[in-house]
Amino acid sequence: MEQIIISNIKIDVVRKDIKNIHLAVYPPTGRVRIAAPLRENEDAIRLYAISKLGWIKRNQRKFEGQERISPREYKNRESHYFQGKRYLLNIIEDDKPPKVVLKSKTYIDMYVRPGTPTGKRHQIMNEWYRVQLKRQIPELIEKWEKKLNVKVGQWQVKLMKTKWGSCNIEKKRVWINLQLAKKPIQCLEYIIVHEIVHLLERHHNDKFLYYMDNYFSNWKQLKTELNKLPVSHADWRY
Repeated sequence: MEQIIISNIKIDVVRKDIKNIHLAVYPPTGRVRIAAPLRENEDAIRLYAISKLGWIKRNQRKFEGQERISPREYKNRESHYFQGKRYLLNIIEDDKPPKVVLKSKTYIDMYVRPGTPTGKRHQIMNEWYRVQLKRQIPELIEKWEKKLNVKVGQWQVKLMKTKWGSCNIEKKRVWINLQLAKKPIQCLEYIIVHEIVHLLERHHNDKFLYYMDNYFSNWKQLKTELNKLPVSHADWRY
């Protein structure tokens, strides 16, 4: 990827078939990206970045204090999140097939065989998250297919390290990040709408923003909420 460095700040440069330069600072790390027209020369991009340096630094400071969740050990009374709510993990050792049960407003029970290692417990929890997310997604996709008069060809859930969602426009395939099982369902809906709108408009341009504003007016608020929520020890961005 093309990059420039301004005042010790590394800036990713992505060239697109657009008319104007666009600048963004992404949570949680304050990564900076400029989307520039295909034929824009590097000097012009540098001058633009320099002119926005103050804005870049102000936005990066916003993310410095964002809460990070350390790697999970899957032990008793450890905090885990589901649909935006915090639960305490209750480990129950039993010589039966493993399972996860949302017991109450306070606890998530994890049934595991004695001596189950941390890595396996992590897999068990992720599979539970996957099942829960797959129960939520179809209704939301159907709702927005009707509203936007488009058809999603296929959707899948997978663990992604850099995005909350993605869309293959040619195949009309939508991917949803497994981590969204931990976030409020309104945030999940925002990501689904965002990706489906890409079936109407590929780029994040004025037309794309028009669709988002017209059909999902509180998307900016939900985007802010999603980006302020605690993030895992890995870096997620959208």
